[in-house]
Amino acid sequence: MQEAEIAALLREALLVCVKMAGPPLGVALAVGTVMSLVQAVTQVNEQTLAFLPKVVAIFATLMLLGGYMMVSLGDYTRAVMDRIVAIGSS
Repeated sequence: MQEAEIAALLREALLVCVKMAGPPLGVALAVGTVMSLVQAVTQVNEQTLAFLPKVVAIFATLMLLGGYMMVSLGDYTRAVMDRIVAIGSS
């Protein structure tokens, strides 16, 4: 396997990681920011208050985008396995 092929597989792996982690992290960031603003406006400084909305939002995000994430991960896995088979047969 050449260095360029390894670099391409590594680049694709990093892109898949961003596809998997990006949406839930983005939603958690947005919900956390909104909850922080609400806590600042109401002057309620309770750390556990922001926990439940974040969990619900992340769960909803995973339910909505779970299929896309699984397809993306499956495609990458198939590409890597095909590459392994190609190396083994050569």
